[in-house]
Amino acid sequence: MTLLKGKRVFISGGSRGLGKALCNVFAREGADVAFNYQNSEDGAKDTLETIESHGVKGLKFKASVTDSAQMKAVAKEMIGAWGGVDILINNAAINRADSFLTTTEAAWKEIMDVNVNGLFCVTKPFFKQMMRQRSGHILNISSIGGIRALPTSVHYSTSKAAVVGFTKCLSREAGGFGVKVNAIAAGLFETDLGDSLPQKFRETYEAWCSMGRFGNPQELAEFAAFLVCDRNTYMTGEIVILDGGSVV
Repeated sequence: MTLLKGKRVFISGGSRGLGKALCNVFAREGADVAFNYQNSEDGAKDTLETIESHGVKGLKFKASVTDSAQMKAVAKEMIGAWGGVDILINNAAINRADSFLTTTEAAWKEIMDVNVNGLFCVTKPFFKQMMRQRSGHILNISSIGGIRALPTSVHYSTSKAAVVGFTKCLSREAGGFGVKVNAIAAGLFETDLGDSLPQKFRETYEAWCSMGRFGNPQELAEFAAFLVCDRNTYMTGEIVILDGGSVV
């Protein structure tokens, strides 16, 4: 199956975790995949090799999602090399374990800068191109922490709720230009973040979850590939929960 054959994709934060899985699955489905990373040179190299192993084109960019000038340059280079962009996946995000009582202003700003301001910096240049070509898919990775009262950090939950609002409102603006905008509200997955959680919290989540486990990053990537493919023609402005059936 090649759900994404010939598509040109940009994925933010592709060197590890969910981003790495997205790059792999999208390339396997026939897309040319570009991605950015900030620190992990080895991870980025491995992701690029994985993309190219599927017989498609890959590009990697060392750039911060919070730097609008860098992201404009990334978009310009990718679009110049491949002639356009069909799919944007806003995946890059960070979290820090904290309680609101002890959260500092600096910690709050760090989360908002990456998870909210980064969403703007990455989307703007690619969205402009999609508007010109009057087609495209944007998929934002949010979290169930942004729509449910979970025992997670307030700054992270707030930033992911912002992704929900961004998705819904942008979909209204984009719809008349043939651009679809959706989001996945992800539960907990076996990533660096999931591995860093206290054992007690992991056990509690697994007890809540109907499937009794954390998700595998590839499971999210497989679902994402369908959401942005040409077969998904009538969905926009939606927040789809993917959390293994959490009961909270």
